[in-house]
Amino acid sequence: MDASAGRSAVPRHPVGRAGASPAGPSGGGPPATGGGPATASRPPGGPGPAAGRPRRRVRRTAALAVLLAAILVVGGVAVVRWRAADRAGTAAGEAAEPTPPPVLAALGAGAPEPTPDGVRSAIDGLVTGAALGGRLNVAVLDPVTGQTLYDHGGDLATVPASTTKIITAVTVLASRGPAYRIPTRVVAGATPGEVVLVGGGDPTLAINGTGYYPGAGRLDRLADQVRKALGGATPSKVVLDGSLYSGPVLGPGWDGDVATAGYGAAATALMTDGARVDPKAPPGMTPRVSAPDLAAGRSFAGLFGLPAEAVSQGQAPAAPGGSAAASPGAGSPAPGAELGRVESPPMVRLVDFMLSESDNVVAEALARQVALARNQPASFAGAATAVRAALTDLGLPADQSSLADGSGLSRNNRLSPDLLAQTLALAGSGKRPELTSLVTGLPVAGWSGTLGERFTARSGTAAGAGVVRAKTGTLTGVNAIAGVLTTVDGRLLSFAALADGVTAGSPAAEARLDRIAVTLAGCGCR
Repeated sequence: MDASAGRSAVPRHPVGRAGASPAGPSGGGPPATGGGPATASRPPGGPGPAAGRPRRRVRRTAALAVLLAAILVVGGVAVVRWRAADRAGTAAGEAAEPTPPPVLAALGAGAPEPTPDGVRSAIDGLVTGAALGGRLNVAVLDPVTGQTLYDHGGDLATVPASTTKIITAVTVLASRGPAYRIPTRVVAGATPGEVVLVGGGDPTLAINGTGYYPGAGRLDRLADQVRKALGGATPSKVVLDGSLYSGPVLGPGWDGDVATAGYGAAATALMTDGARVDPKAPPGMTPRVSAPDLAAGRSFAGLFGLPAEAVSQGQAPAAPGGSAAASPGAGSPAPGAELGRVESPPMVRLVDFMLSESDNVVAEALARQVALARNQPASFAGAATAVRAALTDLGLPADQSSLADGSGLSRNNRLSPDLLAQTLALAGSGKRPELTSLVTGLPVAGWSGTLGERFTARSGTAAGAGVVRAKTGTLTGVNAIAGVLTTVDGRLLSFAALADGVTAGSPAAEARLDRIAVTLAGCGCR
């Protein structure tokens, strides 16, 4: 989780990725104990320039263009290709993905390579100090050559906080693919008049057109499909089937207030708007319902004018032989026949939602998608097993990971900086085009998501604005950052810095981590 997500609201439509489409916001996590959300906000559509500050916008735009060009020249045009696939698979009645703009002009392929000695000289003095507490473990890699440029405890198991979401992102993109959409279905129940709402694990499902996540599947459209399949008849009972998920709904190692403080929720296969009580609430911490599946079922029943008492929990009947879909006007459908289906935005968008605002609820849902794709139970334990296997299949050092959840809320999680830096390097290398969305979905320093209020003049790190893309992580006593950047010579680097013994407070530790990234970006390191 990220303290920054609780301190300030950020734009619902972050800019700065090829073919940028509205990326839904999310609560990233709580601030350090005793903190609370601030009320500052930015207007929808992106962080426009403040009056009297146009030069800062120009500088950031130029820096951002350089960073994106570096990513796209290394990763090719994979983002454009996958978004074309997303648009082709858009569900009927849902808004199509916007057409990407032309790919940015490529940088010269021969940008000078930093050296290990040069990187060591630049940042060695920044990796110790009171602000970082007991230890800071750091790794810096060159994605083009794969060379490790800096290793300061890089292979040591460290509490990663929300940088865990980098691992969730790469494994779900590899396991499901960028164009995959999560279905929510309704099937005929065991008795006449009964319908079963079957949760597929889509955390973005909306009740109607006012949902939190752009482009989400909607229960009102699902209800329309059911009416049509039933020949205009109205169901008399709604059964909820959330059996896709198993095991505890709260993760091991979670703080006791995760499900009530507004930055997490019970993990259920059926929910609407990330379990938010109010889908219109601004980004940041917001109250969540205690039983997301039951709340979603009651909302669905209400679309038919049914009372809460008409909702119960159970399991869908097995689908009938032959066609599993009911035919409108063909009489009472057979138990298990599909009456309607809606789908989530494509996986590439779900990864955006998770990374941009450190959305813990989406993260847990995506970790379970890794489990389902690999025939593991859709539980915390099943997801951990599946994620480790996916890392191994990608050729990444899975032995440097031990995960209890997919969001980073768990204090039981352990990752090495080297694993995070290698993961980012692989995603940015272009060797696996389906992974490119991991890099392009990261928040942009000083511009979007959980980095919208970092890399500022106040902290002395404004030079990193628009140049660094990274995922941050914050728990009490833990501060982390992992991402990509371009050096002054235009070389793309991946890096990770994790501190899990912080005692001086998050702001000081955050500023030190940001200075490490800025220093790397500002040197040729040769």
